[in-house]
Amino acid sequence: MDKNRFKTMISLERLNELNEEGCAACGRKFQLGETVVLACGAWEGPPKYIHESEAVFDTKTSMYVERRCYEAGRGSLGGG
Repeated sequence: MDKNRFKTMISLERLNELNEEGCAACGRKFQLGETVVLACGAWEGPPKYIHESEAVFDTKTSMYVERRCYEAGRGSLGGG
């Protein structure tokens, strides 16, 4: 169970790609060099990159989950 495989550091290319929407969890724009994680959340569709501070690693599913979704007890896959 390697949670680091879901982490990435924002590069210029990824920054340009992700900042059109911003962070799906908090709405803020990403900054160059920030650490983001691929996480499930309350949004429609597949996992998205969000700020690491906005996520919790769920050891049951071995995935990151948006913090508010996780704290609401909805779980990760099927709860959003």
